[in-house]
Amino acid sequence: MGKSGASNRGDLRRALAWLAEQGAWTPELIEQACQRFDLSPVDEEFLLREYRRLRGPQDR
Repeated sequence: MGKSGASNRGDLRRALAWLAEQGAWTPELIEQACQRFDLSPVDEEFLLREYRRLRGPQDR
């Protein structure tokens, strides 16, 4: 059985805090966060979208 929405949001928040502590995000760092905090594929996609958004259009 999967995680409840509330606990999953907590894991995502912890992952975001951890990523912020690491400095510049990379796809590899996002993958590490997903493994470390047991995030779902949907959460990983969210983090990757945020990574691309934060990089801005010049790096796309």
